[in-house]
Amino acid sequence: MKKLQLLFLLAILLSCGTSSAQYRKCVSILGDSYSTYEGFIPSGNWSWYFNNPQQGNDVNDVTLTWWHKFITENGYRLCMNNSFSGATICHTGYRKEDYSDRSFITRMDNLGCPDILFIFGGTNDSWAGVPLGEYQYGGWTKENLYNFRPAMAYMLDHVKKRYPNVEIYFLLNTGLQDAIDESIKTICKHYSVDCIELFDIDKIGGHPSIKGMEQINAQIKDYLKLK
Repeated sequence: MKKLQLLFLLAILLSCGTSSAQYRKCVSILGDSYSTYEGFIPSGNWSWYFNNPQQGNDVNDVTLTWWHKFITENGYRLCMNNSFSGATICHTGYRKEDYSDRSFITRMDNLGCPDILFIFGGTNDSWAGVPLGEYQYGGWTKENLYNFRPAMAYMLDHVKKRYPNVEIYFLLNTGLQDAIDESIKTICKHYSVDCIELFDIDKIGGHPSIKGMEQINAQIKDYLKLK
């Protein structure tokens, strides 16, 4: 009887070890056009990258995107890519229009159950010239969230609580307004969120080319190696 119990216990331990070895981390992305690809984002979200490029960009296959490269090369799995072309982090969009239907803070609850979360935004906030607002780390009203700094802080505060024990990284694009760039770094530091500052990204029409996508992937991997 004891021998059978020992064999049963051994079988359980081996099973657990096998399950653990086979587990692959899940990656989610909260992003804008840089992280879109048709068919790989929620229905209704606008895409920039297509199988038949419409903006003259050479990224014409999902395997060429930075996030697909990163996930594939590291043996991870895609959990959710909630990216929306043209989206701002705050509720203010281009021409001061109300983007609360697509903002990062509107979409941040729909990211699945990731082990790793990449937030890649701020580009449209910079291009659209949204109001900066003041640094604010609590007591947000909806009105506050039409300004970049309060919205950025609200987003990081929320995702850290919504996704506990998840590795969260903010990807900081090149060529942003100095005020947006500095605000992102300041707020990431406040919430102890790693900010990966990208550099020298090759772009076509303001968006990463095949070369640029590989550069983003490589720079993320290099950053993580040093952690």
